[in-house]
Amino acid sequence: MRIKIGLILLTLISIIIASCSSNPYGPTNKAYKKQTKELSKTIRTNPVNPTGQDFVGTTNFGLRKPNYVIIHHTAQNSTQQTLKTFTLPRTQVSAHYVIGKDGAIYQMLNDYLRAWHGGAAKWGNLTDINSASIGIELDNNGFEPFAQAQINSLLKVLANLKKTHAIPAANFIGHSDIAPGRKVDPNITFPWKTLAENGYGLWQDETLSDSIPETFNHIEALRIIGYDIKNPQNALKSFQLHFSQKEITGILTEEEIKILFNLYKKYL
Repeated sequence: MRIKIGLILLTLISIIIASCSSNPYGPTNKAYKKQTKELSKTIRTNPVNPTGQDFVGTTNFGLRKPNYVIIHHTAQNSTQQTLKTFTLPRTQVSAHYVIGKDGAIYQMLNDYLRAWHGGAAKWGNLTDINSASIGIELDNNGFEPFAQAQINSLLKVLANLKKTHAIPAANFIGHSDIAPGRKVDPNITFPWKTLAENGYGLWQDETLSDSIPETFNHIEALRIIGYDIKNPQNALKSFQLHFSQKEITGILTEEEIKILFNLYKKYL
């Protein structure tokens, strides 16, 4: 009888070990479920009302929907390294999606929850980027071209996000756009033009106007597009990284001024 019980216990232990080895993120998935449960408990709790009046729950409400998509590169050496980084509590960083060089898509957080991917950032008048955006991380060390399989998968994710959340084309931007001088991702090889051609982000027209008004203020134009112009040169560098993708100098060439003027009119 003891032998039989021992065999049963060994079998159960083997099943547990096999289960853990087949899903290395089992513990973090469990932690995710626990944390979302705690968040839902917070939402269900009646707020403290300093006036002493009874809480009256409205019947008209829904989830807050994301209105921006922020694209990053991981600046790490592999997808697995990034997944590990985003599942360690001490790192305090996360994203909604991670896309590998091979095109594999990993969703790490529900679209309606707030990821910690933007950091200190600003776009237009929006200063809490994380509360209004979805973060997508592309496996890239920061210096290499983006694999076609990766871009193909990114386009699929963007199509779903745009359709699901009705995100405007102009609101697909990069980490460097919202954090000039602090971030330079995605890197200079990122195919912003391809994304714009598919409806994700804006891009300049093929033919640019040779007639730029003498009153045109290129720093003010950057502000209207959305850039934080607290440090104008940093904003110019971020603009060059996204829309020119040549030398990042912080000084606009004549061609880049035409590009900026063309985009400025699109954002008005």
